[in-house]
Order: sequence, then C-alpha cells, then structure tokens
Amino acid sequence: MSRALTSALVVMAAVVLAAAAVVPAVVMAPAGAPPAWATGAECLPPPVTTPITSPFRPPGCPYCAGHRGVTYEPPPGAVVRAVIGGTVLFAGQVAGVRWVVVADSEGRRWSYGHLGATLVRAGQRVVAQQAVGLSGRVLHLGLRVGEDYADPAPLLGAWRGRPRLVPVDGSAPRPPPPPTLACAA
Repeated sequence: MSRALTSALVVMAAVVLAAAAVVPAVVMAPAGAPPAWATGAECLPPPVTTPITSPFRPPGCPYCAGHRGVTYEPPPGAVVRAVIGGTVLFAGQVAGVRWVVVADSEGRRWSYGHLGATLVRAGQRVVAQQAVGLSGRVLHLGLRVGEDYADPAPLLGAWRGRPRLVPVDGSAPRPPPPPTLACAA
C-alpha cells in the first residue's frame, strides 16, 4: 500500500471517529416499546370521547410524508379539551385551518388542529380538560417533544362507558353514568 493511500485512510478514519464523537447516537426502542420520553406514569384524558381513527405514522425524514399525530372523527361542534395543562402558544389559523398549540410544564407541545372554533387565546393558561376549541370535520392531535414529532397515543387513556340495560317496555331509560378513563396496565 502506498504511503499516500495509507495517509488518506488514516485521515478518513480520524474524520469518521471524530464525527461519531460529535453526532449523538440514536437509540431505537424495540417495536411496541414506549418512547424514552414517555415515563409510563402518565395517563392523560383524550381530547374527545371518540376513538382514534387514524394513528401516528412517523415520517422517514423531516420532510417526508407521514401522519405526525393522531386523528379523531368527533361530531362537528364537539368540545375539544386540553389533554394536559399549560400555556397556549398559538391559537389561530394556518392556511385556513384553525389550530391551538399548548406547551405543557415539560416543554412538550400539544397541537389541536382542524378546529371549527377556538375558545382560547395565545398566552392564556389552561388546565387539563379545559375546553380549547370545538371540533370541525375531524380533529388532529399532534405532539412535539423538542423538535421531534411523537406519537401521543401511548400517553393517552381512553374513555369507556359502562354497559347498561335499557328498558324494553317503552319507559324512559335513566341517563347513563359518566364514562371513566381507562389506562393501559
């Protein structure tokens, strides 16, 4: 091997090692495992009572296609509630779509999109389960941790109603009990 080639290989190896020391390692969680930022201690109430109809699908790159949140299909005009308390960073329209973005105490940003109406304003403090808007045709719930999009579903419980009997003799049924929040075990 020539001296020039050996020198070039040594320089390339040094560059690779230097880059490896500077670039943070990406640790992939096993499939189905919660992300590192999800402590597992949280069970937040979802923003609406309807189930998720379209799950989070991470993009392959920052500008690639993906579904950067989850979608619900509540009836138009349903109350959309904050899943966690925080400060409203934005409440308004982007390209004709109404959005509310709330930053929680951990710095995560929760975005509620495709709203029919907003009920809060930027700078306002909200508490968990406070109405932040009314749903439009669909509701998009997004979550950003730092600059990364994250799946909010592992942090959310689900509203569950109790099965109940209803009269068959034509008499009026009693009102159902309120739903309860069911969390993953």
